[in-house]
Amino acid sequence: MTDHSSTLMSDMAEATRLTRAGRLAEAAALIQRSLGAAGLPGAGGTARNEIAARLEGLAGAADPRSQGYSDAQAAVLPERLRDGIDQMMRSLRTLAPALNGLAGGEGRGMQREGDPSVDRSSDGGQFVARSFTNAAGARDYKLFVPSPRPGPRPLVVMLHGCTQSPDDFAAGTRMNLLAEEEGIYVAYPRQSGRANAQRCWNWFEPADQGREMGETGIIAGLARAIATEHPIDRSRIYIAGLSAGGAAAANIARAYPDLFAAVGVHSGLAAGCARDLPSALSAMRVGAPGSEAPGGASGFGAGSVAQSLRVPTIVFHGEGDGTVSPRNAEAVLAQAGVAGLTPRSERGSSAGHSYLRTRYADEAGRVQVESWSIQGAGHAWAGGSATGSYTDPNGPDASRAMLDFFLGHSLPSRRD
Repeated sequence: MTDHSSTLMSDMAEATRLTRAGRLAEAAALIQRSLGAAGLPGAGGTARNEIAARLEGLAGAADPRSQGYSDAQAAVLPERLRDGIDQMMRSLRTLAPALNGLAGGEGRGMQREGDPSVDRSSDGGQFVARSFTNAAGARDYKLFVPSPRPGPRPLVVMLHGCTQSPDDFAAGTRMNLLAEEEGIYVAYPRQSGRANAQRCWNWFEPADQGREMGETGIIAGLARAIATEHPIDRSRIYIAGLSAGGAAAANIARAYPDLFAAVGVHSGLAAGCARDLPSALSAMRVGAPGSEAPGGASGFGAGSVAQSLRVPTIVFHGEGDGTVSPRNAEAVLAQAGVAGLTPRSERGSSAGHSYLRTRYADEAGRVQVESWSIQGAGHAWAGGSATGSYTDPNGPDASRAMLDFFLGHSLPSRRD
């Protein structure tokens, strides 16, 4: 790699850091200076101007008081800032062909030389392609490795929805961006088209619901393997998912309350609420059978797993979801044991959607369960980025809320 390209990539990383810190004028100046020194021709100059314009246009969002914004206007500026950062990063990616030319190699781009399985993430850290195999089966996955931090770090396992992929899910949730800020590892298992033609996790199959079996056993084994290979705090391993991935996350957390410190279920269903495809379709349409039962035990497989340990749970669901009935959120909450907790609700709004947020606390006042019911939202990740599928940018930030909830919980001791 030439000196110019190495310096340019370093400056890009520094500009991203400055942008996140709100120092947009400095970031714009750095990019203009760096690209000018590199002498990028043609399309590079166009991209350079576009990037600088985006950064300068965001200056008011970074410092609302100096721009004369009202309090109401200033309240929505953080969302505008995040969207603007996403747009800027898309513009940065248009420079990849020019960077390849500077590096003196076709197709090498931003990857580590000699290792095509490693992406240099624009969010910092690395996005690494890996695979895992154990007695229960095998799956490929991608792992976000944050920039080095001292001490053991948390791990979040993210299960995508039907037809999605790890890259799509990571882009849509913006989870890697937040994980870099907090120093969190994030694993994205990939469902195989051979296991399910629509790449849905088979949450409705009894063979994929129990401990050390099927997809449940694969994902748990994958999490353990990452914790062995990387500096992971085993008391802070979490799991979350969207739709079919949310239902699978519920199954896995319920089967492994000794491995996962908390679970996030977005537009999903309760653990063990179906035993085959017909019962799965019924649950999705009208809610899981037995969801009104005390303790939230559903009519099928959920009763077969240990229920002595409550798994802290955060739930997101759109009230207008026509794919997975919002009644399933009630079943997830019941299964999490909200009947024995004290609720406290608050209403709010974010970028076009009103929501009801309810936190359920135990006798010590610690929030064990959290629910977000979003008015007017459909079957999509709340507050997500339009760069991914099944996202709704006009909503509260589910990724941020989940991480905040997760980081408030840890297992009392390591138990494998």
